[in-house]
Amino acid sequence: MTTAFTLVQLSYFSAVARLENMTAAAAELSVTQSTLSSAISQLERELAVELFTRDRGRGLQLTPAGRTLLARGPALLEEAELLATSVRSASAALSGELTVGIYAPLAPFRAPEILDRFEAAYPDVQLTFFEGDQGSLQDALHDGRCEVALMYDLGVDHRFERTVIDRVPPHVIVPEARAQALAGRSVVSLREFADEPFILLNLPHTGDYYLRLFRQLGLEPRIRHVSLGYETVRSYVARGHGYSILNQWLDQSLTYSGKRVIPLRLSDEFPPTEVSLVQRRDISSTRKAQAFIETCRDIYAGRTRSSTPSIGDNETSH
Repeated sequence: MTTAFTLVQLSYFSAVARLENMTAAAAELSVTQSTLSSAISQLERELAVELFTRDRGRGLQLTPAGRTLLARGPALLEEAELLATSVRSASAALSGELTVGIYAPLAPFRAPEILDRFEAAYPDVQLTFFEGDQGSLQDALHDGRCEVALMYDLGVDHRFERTVIDRVPPHVIVPEARAQALAGRSVVSLREFADEPFILLNLPHTGDYYLRLFRQLGLEPRIRHVSLGYETVRSYVARGHGYSILNQWLDQSLTYSGKRVIPLRLSDEFPPTEVSLVQRRDISSTRKAQAFIETCRDIYAGRTRSSTPSIGDNETSH
């Protein structure tokens, strides 16, 4: 027997799940809170599951069933939108909201360009970025808070499929004075810095990746500072507190500290970090998510590589 929930109920549920607050969702949807609460209760009865736990201290929290519905609901709502559009013989242009994940250190490099390109091509889609580390992005993908994420390959587990769109080798950054002492050399070995203080970008999975590079050479870094902030690391280095290893390449660039860091290529044969588009394996992409994926592919495929020592190659990894 077909379950008789409505698209309105599903749409209301999606708003409440996204905002985790019944009052805020009612205001956004321009309906009364009692109407919204009644719709959610009817949806739970039709599905014979509890979608939220209601804790006075923590507010509304999604149950496992609620997380599954939130992950799968957007595709159904979009398909219904397209059906209505085709019946009316109107334009099939994409519209609505799309939330995508992006690895925080990648965001300042890529998010503005992606937003420009995407909004120009799909002006009726409201694109929102969810920034996070590798772990929080996987959680957001699994819970349905975002449909696709642009992130590194580090720590991506079997629940997800990833499409590699770039490979970015690690490089060293040093303060200007240290670069001058190298007499114009632009390629160095990590071994040359073994006795110098190291500034570690220690985001989940990322920090482990950098420390493995030292172990590969049988080295132990002299960690002087540890930070979760990409720009904090660069500023420490610019002020002469040590050197660091990063992946996203910027030419001699000013930091928030007012001083510059100099990037140097590494001669050591280190594995590059793979920039990937990551999605849940068990959920089909909506057309909006697929449009985002194609936008990212176009940007990475067409960008100038003359100043960036990355290894461009597209492949799908399972």
